[in-house]
Amino acid sequence: MLDYITSYLNSDTTPGSAGNMFWAFVYIILIFLGLSVAVIAMNWLERKILAHMQVRLGPMRVGPHGLLQPIADALKLLIKEDIMPSQADPLVFWVAPLMVVITSFTVFIVVPFGPTHAVTDMNIGVLFMLGVSSLSVLGVVMAGWASNSHYPLMGALRSSAQMVSYEIAMGLAVVSAVLMTSLNKDGTGTLSMIGIVQAQQSQQVWFIFKFFPLGLIAFFIFAVAMVAETNRAPFDLPEAESELTAGFHTEYSGFRWSLFFLAEYSAMIAVSSIAVTLWLGGWMRPFPNALSGETWDLVFSLVPGLTFLFLAAMTFYSTARMPKHPYFKVQTIGLGGFGAVLALIGVALFVPPVRDRIQDIFWFSAKVALSMYMYIWYRGTFPRYRFDQLMKVGWKVLLPLGIGVLVLTAIAGILF
Repeated sequence: MLDYITSYLNSDTTPGSAGNMFWAFVYIILIFLGLSVAVIAMNWLERKILAHMQVRLGPMRVGPHGLLQPIADALKLLIKEDIMPSQADPLVFWVAPLMVVITSFTVFIVVPFGPTHAVTDMNIGVLFMLGVSSLSVLGVVMAGWASNSHYPLMGALRSSAQMVSYEIAMGLAVVSAVLMTSLNKDGTGTLSMIGIVQAQQSQQVWFIFKFFPLGLIAFFIFAVAMVAETNRAPFDLPEAESELTAGFHTEYSGFRWSLFFLAEYSAMIAVSSIAVTLWLGGWMRPFPNALSGETWDLVFSLVPGLTFLFLAAMTFYSTARMPKHPYFKVQTIGLGGFGAVLALIGVALFVPPVRDRIQDIFWFSAKVALSMYMYIWYRGTFPRYRFDQLMKVGWKVLLPLGIGVLVLTAIAGILF
């Protein structure tokens, strides 16, 4: 048994490809825990960033700078009364949030955080990703129908029309990226998520810059479609708080509502991970070919540790600026302790074995974090579209643009 566990440590493949179910299970647990922590962090960051964009403070009361606010919200949702409408379909009403959560988490089975940091590497990884992610619309429709209420049903109908419309443009953009993988020596492409990153590495260019501006336009189409697919502003018509109260999950409360919340943010991270994998080089660091060599590798390997030390320094600066009143003593100590944890993580990332092992995951996570910041920026910038405008963008703008980019990418691949 011990040999079975330790034998994978020297493997250069994913646990699923190596057939090691123990490490596949470990990766699944790590992804689940990491996603849960990321959702908590994203909840706090979104509220704070939007507040600063609007010259406000955001959460400040629960914990230092409101750091414990997401945990307080989670506890509130867990102990809140769970209400089901009297005329609702109990089974479908109960299954709907589980369907949405399962689909948003299942996508991460094929998301590669590094050449070996994935649950498994499927040779149909892109098709698996598109197929599983499209199932989330079923959970939304089930929630709206099972609630037996007008507003949830309207939100569900909006969602089904919106998701189906934008999935077409998203699929065309993905096929454009897949076409680019075939431009290698043997002329064969790949649908493997790891293979797509390796194709960018062998061609020495991120696909966002491939056949410029075709790669950039394909990435733009995917970026717009992924905002619509995750029901985020300015395309949050299925929820539309000012029109439909909360849309398809109006009748949900407590823990079941929190599952929709968890699924939404997990889906945001999932589609951001897919965009990073297909167009932004996945786990590759910036300028891997232009700035190559042992010296540059060492310089970039120090960035993770320096990043955490910088965050620790900012935390200590905020600690020093906390009011000296006795009422703020606990918050000051808590913020200082949080800074100390960040500093310890930063120091640990300078240790050579840790530094070398964490590189891929850090750069992948940094690119995903940038995409998540763009989600927040969109929400604080653009007003909500009308539904007719939303459908017009999907069918009359993105669809023709996606077809054109796909055709031109194929032509460019043949010619160049």
